[in-house]
Amino acid sequence: MVDYHAANNQSSTGGVQTYMEQENDWDRDLLLDPAWERQQRKTFTAWCNSHLRKSGTQIENIEEDFRDGLKLMLLLEVIAGERLPKPERGKMRVHKINNVNKALDFIASKGVKLVSIGAEEIVDGNAKMTLGMIWTIILRFAIQDISVEETSAKEGLLLWCQRKTAPYKNVNVQNFHISWKDGLAFNALIHRHRPDLIDYDSLRKDDPVTNLNNAFEVAEKHLDIPKMLDADDIVGTLRPDEKAIMTYVSCFYHAFSGAQKAETAANRICKVLAVNQENEQMMEDYEKLASELLEWIRRTIPWLENRTQEKTVNDMQAKQEDFRDYRCVHKPPKVQEKCQLEISFNTLQTKLRLSNRPAFMPSEGRMVSDINGAWHTLEGAEKGYEEWILSEIRRLERLEHLAEKFHQKAAIHESWTDGKEAMLTQKDYETSTLSEVKALLRKHEAFESDLAAHQDRVEQIAAIAQELNELDYYDSASVNARCQKICDQWDVLGTLTHNRKDSLERTEKQLESIDELYLEYAKRAAPFNNWMEGAMEDLQDMFIVHNIEEIQGLITAHEQFKSTLAEANKEREAIQSIQSEVQKIAQSNGIKLSGANPYTTITPASIDSKWKKAMDMVPLRDNALQDELNKQNSNDTLRAKFATQANTVGAYIQAKMEEIGRISIEMNGTLEDQLTHLKEYQQTIMSYMPEINTLEGYHQHIQEALIFDNQYTSYTMEHLRVGWEQLLTTIARTINEVENQILTRDAKGISQEQLYEYRASFNHFDKKRSGQMVSEDFRALLISTGNSLGDSEFARIMGIVDPNGSGAVTFQAFIDFMSRETTDTDTADQVIASFKILAADKPFITAEELRRELPPDQAEYCIARMAPYTGPNATPGALDYMSFSTALYGESDL
Repeated sequence: MVDYHAANNQSSTGGVQTYMEQENDWDRDLLLDPAWERQQRKTFTAWCNSHLRKSGTQIENIEEDFRDGLKLMLLLEVIAGERLPKPERGKMRVHKINNVNKALDFIASKGVKLVSIGAEEIVDGNAKMTLGMIWTIILRFAIQDISVEETSAKEGLLLWCQRKTAPYKNVNVQNFHISWKDGLAFNALIHRHRPDLIDYDSLRKDDPVTNLNNAFEVAEKHLDIPKMLDADDIVGTLRPDEKAIMTYVSCFYHAFSGAQKAETAANRICKVLAVNQENEQMMEDYEKLASELLEWIRRTIPWLENRTQEKTVNDMQAKQEDFRDYRCVHKPPKVQEKCQLEISFNTLQTKLRLSNRPAFMPSEGRMVSDINGAWHTLEGAEKGYEEWILSEIRRLERLEHLAEKFHQKAAIHESWTDGKEAMLTQKDYETSTLSEVKALLRKHEAFESDLAAHQDRVEQIAAIAQELNELDYYDSASVNARCQKICDQWDVLGTLTHNRKDSLERTEKQLESIDELYLEYAKRAAPFNNWMEGAMEDLQDMFIVHNIEEIQGLITAHEQFKSTLAEANKEREAIQSIQSEVQKIAQSNGIKLSGANPYTTITPASIDSKWKKAMDMVPLRDNALQDELNKQNSNDTLRAKFATQANTVGAYIQAKMEEIGRISIEMNGTLEDQLTHLKEYQQTIMSYMPEINTLEGYHQHIQEALIFDNQYTSYTMEHLRVGWEQLLTTIARTINEVENQILTRDAKGISQEQLYEYRASFNHFDKKRSGQMVSEDFRALLISTGNSLGDSEFARIMGIVDPNGSGAVTFQAFIDFMSRETTDTDTADQVIASFKILAADKPFITAEELRRELPPDQAEYCIARMAPYTGPNATPGALDYMSFSTALYGESDL
């Protein structure tokens, strides 16, 4: 039912009294027309009961039930919304008079002049006076405050009826009596506001009873307006009672006026709830995406920090391929997710500011700064992992080369030392002749020369073993064992050699004959043989180079070696000539040789064989060096191709980054033009992606070729990847800033000229042209706009534009602040007032009222979030809409 509490706040006594005097045409000295009195009784009784039922009571006889003054005071309390003095409960006449006087005094306090109406007449049940009093109450609380186009009360109500029924045929409202007899005016009022309840075209002017009954029944059933008259009462009189009709029509006015207020209130609540629901969904989406991205980073970093060493180059290259797959396949979608996360966060914060909501604070550990920190840690782990893989590949290549070299030299040395201990420990000189002893001594001297020549090889073997240990070779144990065995054997050989020499020198004093020619052969053949073994060892030596200069150095060394072959061949021929001389002297002197040179085991045949083998190795070494030279030339071509593409891409990225920075500062044209231009610019940049893919292809070829340096460019693939990602992120962030500016402009009603002015002012004070201002520049900007700022006021403003305390103010924060200072938005008080209207001015609201006034989804949204109401007059199912409304806007609006 309609609530008239709002009328209590108006106390324009002069206007009330004037109107009441005009309406005070009640003839207190004459009897009412019986038909009119009957209509007034019925109408006024129904009107009083429509209010008394709110307090759980009603009246049956209007002049009898108001005699004790109790229900009269209750009626005034309900329609005025104020407490009257406590009534007297006695049944004596004086108690009744006192109660009625309290009611009449309250009516008079509202500016109503009561003429000839006394408490005694009401207590005595004077029907005419009682009806006059009720009409006075109806005028004051139901009709007086009606205002339509600068007319009020009766004229305002009549004008309202004329405006609402003007479009309807056969309706012409000129008064509050005969204009309503045919019932069409009542039906027109209902159809104008609730067309779903009345089929107006089916009504006939010549059937007033049907028309009136239809209007009264629909009003009672659907509009909560009690039936105040019967159709026969109106049709059966020549001129219906004006006061009864006015009372009835005023109920229609208040019913539809209240419905309009309720609709407005519901629309406001729907708007607020829709914004809140959208913001909550965006918060949930942000939390979910942030959690998934952080979880992916958390799972990826341990993989990148794993430094488990592999045993072979192939195993490490498999890890390198896995890392390349991660960079090219798995990471790019996560870069897009990170960018989208920042854009969603900025858009959400902008919408929250525009709707006057508190800023969104993500869950602990899910701030944009937390994600950026985790991303920075991830990129650091990537860089470390890639550097570790490359260093491991170099280390394993070096280890494999050293291990093969170690085993080759160890095998040659072990082959040489085989049988040497047995030779050094034999006692053959004890039974030998002097010449034989001298031969043995010379032979031993040759062995010592050979032993000294092999000292370098032993030192090389030990040095290689030491380097393998330092490089953490996986089979260091077997290398160390073999090296230790060689060193121990070498020490034994040294001791045995020294002991045998002592024995031979003691015997030499007794032996004098010696064959100098054999000795000369042995002395020259041993170094030459050792030289050939070293040459063959060098010719078979593996090599690893990384550039043209290194292979050219090996080729130069090889050419120098070949230049010494002529002299070496002369030495070989000289050594062979010694053996020929021995044969010649033996033949000349008839000496029968034993066949073998007593001073050496090196035979002319072995020298020739090793010489031929060494000469056969020279062209093989030539081919190997030439193949490596061709390989390095190919690698150099790869370097040049990568460098050319990298220099082009690097310059492009640098130029576009500078151009985006310049565009973000200048921002010419409307925001829509800027947004279109930026998106076209973004498409232009994305069209450059094939050049990046081409560069990735070159980079893959370089890595597969194990090329670790490039003198033709200062750019690395990692540097260019980071630059490209920064370029894409920067243009996306700039587009998002413009979109947020459009949101701000549209939500706040900012004109394009104002935006230009804001941009010009911001750029003027942005001294560094960085798109951000330090606090002092921002303060100067505010002063330039005419603001006189104290320290506390400036601190407050900085808290708004820089909530994170970074010390810098962005252009978006600046226009948000300026629009906030100059425009208005919904507030918590407005929402509370809207709920109060829906709740019929109660301090609480019920679920039924919410479902009746709001759309289903938003009604359920409120019911799920409103706390139970525990204040005064609480009823079962009462909900607290005040705390709910303030919570929508955060603690700052309380």
